[in-house]
Amino acid sequence: MAEEPPNRVQPGGSPCEPGASPARAGRPIIVQKYGGSSVADVDRIGKVADRVVAARRAGNDVVVVVSAMGKTTDGLLALARQAAGAGADPPRRELDMLLSTGERVSMALLSIAIQSRGFEAISFTGSQSGILTNDRHFDARIIEVRPFRIEDELARGRIVIVAGYQGMSYRREITTLGRGGSDTTAVALAAALSAERCEIYSDVDGVYSADPRVVPDARHLPELDCAVLQEMAECGAKVVCAQAVEWARRSGVALYARSTFDAAPGARETVVRRFAPGAASSTIAARAIVAEGNVVLARAPAGLRLDALLRAASELGVSFRDLSFGPGGGAFAIPLLNVPDWQGAKRQLAALLPSLELVEGLASVSVVGDGLTATAEPLARFAEVLQQAGIAPRFTVAGPLRLGALVDAAEAAPAQRLLHASFVGS
Repeated sequence: MAEEPPNRVQPGGSPCEPGASPARAGRPIIVQKYGGSSVADVDRIGKVADRVVAARRAGNDVVVVVSAMGKTTDGLLALARQAAGAGADPPRRELDMLLSTGERVSMALLSIAIQSRGFEAISFTGSQSGILTNDRHFDARIIEVRPFRIEDELARGRIVIVAGYQGMSYRREITTLGRGGSDTTAVALAAALSAERCEIYSDVDGVYSADPRVVPDARHLPELDCAVLQEMAECGAKVVCAQAVEWARRSGVALYARSTFDAAPGARETVVRRFAPGAASSTIAARAIVAEGNVVLARAPAGLRLDALLRAASELGVSFRDLSFGPGGGAFAIPLLNVPDWQGAKRQLAALLPSLELVEGLASVSVVGDGLTATAEPLARFAEVLQQAGIAPRFTVAGPLRLGALVDAAEAAPAQRLLHASFVGS
């Protein structure tokens, strides 16, 4: 039996056999990921091809992960809802079959563009790339990476283009990884290939202390550690998705968040490592204000069993966070980002758990940093800032890396500006 190629990556995220394979020794591997705005049309795909070719000319082996073009995924979701008919839920398996086509278009076009520039390239789907996932549809998680075909093509001197956001389950079903899943594809591949780094390209030049479109004086953050960025991503920051940061933290992959549209030498970027050398050394340090819209608050009355709640959530594919539960009842937040049909899920929740109260039209607003519960002062200030603005949180949570509240959606923007001025801007 032939010896199995090295560098399989399993759920822990670190290579089972360290070091580069002999076929690619001597040339560092760089994984680049380009988001939907970066490949929104053929002209932009051409500019991405120029960047990729420049990285190859610089002496690197290059693996490129691409998202679907522009708003393709949203358009395909709308088609699925039309096909399902009013009030019906599109089957999640068929959604995965449909949505995975968006990235395939991008990967093929980019491969064509690179070959037109005189370089050999080949495109692979997620399953062809060895991305193995669990059996959930629409928001699957990667459980193992077997990048053997990618290693073979790199050894032949080719640039490899991979369709992000997708993989194959252990039952050989096509799966998708949820919003931002192309980031996860890129970081998981970087870990499996022992890449020198993973570059995440989008329409912004890194991570900011708040959304600049909402908070005009938001600060660019040149360095972050994985723990803080993962917390930011979990509660709404969109530059890098939370699963991708989790892979980076476990495997030690360095992330470079950059703008696709600024190729100037010395352009701004955010470098993310397991331990950022530029992280604040004080015990209490707020780094960013993060918000997420379209969040539902669920209140469970006394008598509702936790196991019944968890079973219903699992059956419907609904994720939740900030769960607080006891004999007198509890509450938790339901982010709707990866729920394809909330109205259908809500009807089924009401049928399974008629006593569960759901409050819609909310957003979460969070302060993210280090040591935020080391003393009572940060939480007291958090509550005071909102109270003075007349904002009454529906639900408040506190932890070492995050202070958060659910507020009415219309209050999210002013809350971000006030919290930024108090925690970050001062």
